[in-house]
Amino acid sequence: MLSKPDETSARKQTAQAIGLLHRAALPDRHHLGWALLWLIAAAFLEVLGPIAGKALIDEHLLPRHLDWPRMATLLAAVLLTGWIASGLRYLQLVRLSGLAMRSVQRLREQVYGHVLRLPMAFFDRAIIGQLVSRVTNDTEAVKTLYVQVLFVMLDSTIVLVGTMIAMAWLDWRLMLIVLALLPAVLLIVWLYQRWSAPAVTRARQLRSEINGQMAESIGGMPVLQANNAEARFAARFGKTNAEHYTQRLAEIRANAWLLRPALDMLNVILLGAVIFAFGQREMSAAEVGILYAFISYIARVIEPLIQITMQFSQLQQSVVATARVSALLDEPVADEHSAAAGVQHASPGATSPGARADVPAVSIRHLSFAYNTEQTVLHELSLDIPQGGFFGIVGHTGSGKSTLLSLMLRYYPVQHGSIAILGEALAGIPNARFRGEVGLVPQDPFLLAASARENIDMGRGLSDADIEAAARAAHAHGFIAALEHGYATELGEGGSRLSSGQKQLIAIARALAGKPRILLLDEATSRIDSQTEQVVQTALDELRGRVTIIAIAHRLSTIRDADRIVVLNHGRIAEAGAHDQLMQIEGGLYQRLYLLQQLAV
Repeated sequence: MLSKPDETSARKQTAQAIGLLHRAALPDRHHLGWALLWLIAAAFLEVLGPIAGKALIDEHLLPRHLDWPRMATLLAAVLLTGWIASGLRYLQLVRLSGLAMRSVQRLREQVYGHVLRLPMAFFDRAIIGQLVSRVTNDTEAVKTLYVQVLFVMLDSTIVLVGTMIAMAWLDWRLMLIVLALLPAVLLIVWLYQRWSAPAVTRARQLRSEINGQMAESIGGMPVLQANNAEARFAARFGKTNAEHYTQRLAEIRANAWLLRPALDMLNVILLGAVIFAFGQREMSAAEVGILYAFISYIARVIEPLIQITMQFSQLQQSVVATARVSALLDEPVADEHSAAAGVQHASPGATSPGARADVPAVSIRHLSFAYNTEQTVLHELSLDIPQGGFFGIVGHTGSGKSTLLSLMLRYYPVQHGSIAILGEALAGIPNARFRGEVGLVPQDPFLLAASARENIDMGRGLSDADIEAAARAAHAHGFIAALEHGYATELGEGGSRLSSGQKQLIAIARALAGKPRILLLDEATSRIDSQTEQVVQTALDELRGRVTIIAIAHRLSTIRDADRIVVLNHGRIAEAGAHDQLMQIEGGLYQRLYLLQQLAV
């Protein structure tokens, strides 16, 4: 039995699934209406068939009243209603299936586009394999909901209601016998739902966990093998897989006990009860046709209920999967996240971007931030970064460097204080304009399994001249031109054909191709050799005065020539100044960090 929290969760999932189904069906509601009309027409024709058969038996065959034209008409009616009903079902199933596949196509694009716009805070807790499963497997559940809910369950319900009306019209007393056993059928359906729903829900969750573990293991295979962790990860996967098997087995047991066997037994009991009741009544032989009609209708009563019940397993899986897609679509995107969190922190008197040359490129006022309420990462930071300047941010691990960069990139909402970009409150800047004005060179350069040109362009539709200019500015043109096909050379998955330094230069070229006014570097030289670092430093020197450069640096040699260096310590500004000034602070934090790195070299 389901507990109250489980019942609440099930109701919520059902509501989410219905909402998503409505959203997916809305653009094709015209086609859906036609499919529904054909379905009703097919059900109506199926109900007419036994009535025509009853008239043939009672009016002609039993009384030996052989009116061949009339008999041929009734026989044709019996056959044609079945054939036409089958044709209508074929047409509506084809239309409904096409509609379902279009909805899945549309929904996948919506989900993928939504995922691309989610804030970085979402990905801190997300499991990539499970996200992939939602975009691929779970969206397919919409097609199942269309076919199962609209075709099988709605069709069965229409046939059931029509059949009960026809039986009441033929003989209401026999109809009451059929109606009396329906609660038993509904009890079986209810018991099946109660028994199988938890197993179906858990099996779906475990399937996502299996996908997540597979993606995690494959992505981290070098580390996994280097730490001799194959057996441990295999054991973890085996445990999850075994639990998935157990839940699926529980679902199969529910199917075996409560679906076809139990309902088939009720079908036999109902048939026997109708025949017995018919035999106890004083009826003329001319009414035998009613028995024929009722026997035909009993199959049309029980079979829809069997079909409805047999679909519950797939339906429950689809509801769970569709609810998961709906929950993902309900996640606030980055624009909504920023706007909701940041307008209240807007700096008073903020001006439009680029209005005055003396407006700082970045202005931070009394900035504090915590990932959770227990530990504050940044404490009351205030600083100004001038336009066209080269600004370095350094500090030991955990000092808050990356957190500050994430806030400037709007990965997280500002909690206390404010950040302004070119005189405008960060949260109030439209996302498209913000991404155009602020470029990023990450620590781990992400490269597509595509050509060098595509990796620099990133779908922006840049001209070859703009792409080459960006590559020259990043000092990447030389090695790209030397590749076998130049800018058209495929770089392999993750840029496997390039060295770490070449990947980083591609990443810098990509950022510069957008012609940003502010360039953020996140430990951009931490994983490259000294020779490539010098190339990066040369590129940065050439950009000074034209682009505001803010470099989060582990290697202090990268930002040695910066106009100003800020040293963070436990989320606070400990020191600030040019390299020479900071080196004169005897026993200062920057001096110690710099000397330690020199000793390491």
